[in-house]
Amino acid sequence: MIGKNIMSLRKGRQMTQEELAERIGVSRQAVAKWEAEETTPDLGSCCALAEVFGVTLDSLVHYDDQGSGLPIPPRGRHLFGMVTVGERGQVSIPKKARELFRIQPGDQLLVLGDEERGLALLHQRDLMHLAEAAGLLPNGEEKVL
Repeated sequence: MIGKNIMSLRKGRQMTQEELAERIGVSRQAVAKWEAEETTPDLGSCCALAEVFGVTLDSLVHYDDQGSGLPIPPRGRHLFGMVTVGERGQVSIPKKARELFRIQPGDQLLVLGDEERGLALLHQRDLMHLAEAAGLLPNGEEKVL
């Protein structure tokens, strides 16, 4: 899987194997063997690859597009998979997303929309932090939205 990810990331950035090899300090043949999955890069090379491509080490090693054709997300960005909208508009947030963003049952989320860019969810605690930072609320004051 790592070989496929290296090749996908390299091609997505329109780099040759030689250019990638130069950037991380290995031979072009080493990159070719990684991409062919004949060998696996050592930890130092994996860290250098993740840095060059701007992805997490975990994504570099484990990402599987599961036939979606979607690229590895950049560091700090996540692809949690597809969800289905129910009859009344309900959407179940994937478990990995709930855990990462500490979303618990009963939490309130603000739904934002931009007709050109799509929908976004914002947790109430984050909205309150933004309001404080913008000077809309005195620090520490609790307001219910």
